[in-house]
Amino acid sequence: MFKHNLADNVVESVGERKRLTVLFSDIFSFTDYLVKQPLEEATSNLCEYFTEMVDVILRYGGMIDKFMGDEIMVEFGLPTHFPDHAERACLVALEMVRSFKRLRERWMQEGKEVFNIKIGINTGDMIVGNFGSKQIFDYSVIGAAVTLGVRLRDINKVYQTANHIIISEFTKNELSDKIVTRELDSVRVKGLNKPMAIFELVGEKDSIVFPKEFLLHFTEGLERYKKMEWDWAIKEFSTGLKIKNDEVSSMYIKRCRHYKENPPIDDWDGVFTLRTM
Repeated sequence: MFKHNLADNVVESVGERKRLTVLFSDIFSFTDYLVKQPLEEATSNLCEYFTEMVDVILRYGGMIDKFMGDEIMVEFGLPTHFPDHAERACLVALEMVRSFKRLRERWMQEGKEVFNIKIGINTGDMIVGNFGSKQIFDYSVIGAAVTLGVRLRDINKVYQTANHIIISEFTKNELSDKIVTRELDSVRVKGLNKPMAIFELVGEKDSIVFPKEFLLHFTEGLERYKKMEWDWAIKEFSTGLKIKNDEVSSMYIKRCRHYKENPPIDDWDGVFTLRTM
């Protein structure tokens, strides 16, 4: 697998622009998780969780930027650049979820409180350097592309996907056909002027993913939704649900029924505005 010594070649430059991929992960309802058990037990579980996640990240050459409470921030393409940083980030995310599911199952068998995680991935130009004061600083990245990674992670609250991994169109465009994705929507988010397509990260091509027939109905439903053909879209999403249970399809059926009763404006472009994200 990919290996990289993060201590090698850490540069001291400030304000250097690079095209990278950033990954953000955190825990759903973290505060609720903390109050359900003694703090010592929660802390022990978190330590075990972080250890598992870090092991996966390092194997693929990710640079762990920081831990912030329950959040992990990772860059791919630093400190040594590699051209497949977007794909590595996606492979890491999938392996993080698999590793976490194994850990979660063991916790459940031991009678421990469990949680779920969510992940957002974005690719774009970022400013790399040492940020902070003269006394204390971090080697990190900043920029709109970084902020968008956070937005994508939080969008998981709206789109209940199978793996809770959402990536941007900018990351999707750099992936090979080895990675399977599903278009979720076109959205407007805070801090981004233009609409953006978002995708669910499904899995590797050779792994078991969504049934082909289900994906055909979902894709057709999404196209009919964009054309405001609400009844046709509902029919396609409903047919897909007979093949596989899918929260995103159910969400679209509700959205179509809402628009049937409350039609959007005439020049509606099919883009969903996420006002709080």
